[in-house]
Amino acid sequence: MSKITKSVYAIGCGTATAVVLAGIASLSLSGSALATAKFAMETGKSCGDCHTSASGGGALTPFGEKFKANGNKLPKDTSGS
Repeated sequence: MSKITKSVYAIGCGTATAVVLAGIASLSLSGSALATAKFAMETGKSCGDCHTSASGGGALTPFGEKFKANGNKLPKDTSGS
């Protein structure tokens, strides 16, 4: 192998290694959502029932606060208000 080929190979391997490590780190460091689409399907609740944004995330509605205070379980009053 020529000196240039070895250098290109080393840079390519280093870059590939960095990409793989970054991917592993992002997967292991990201938290999972406590409420999911599966939760919505099982309960019939939409994201907007717990969140002020209809698409979910962000500030919670009063119902969402009750859900959170109840250990992420549906409170006795599940009317969404």
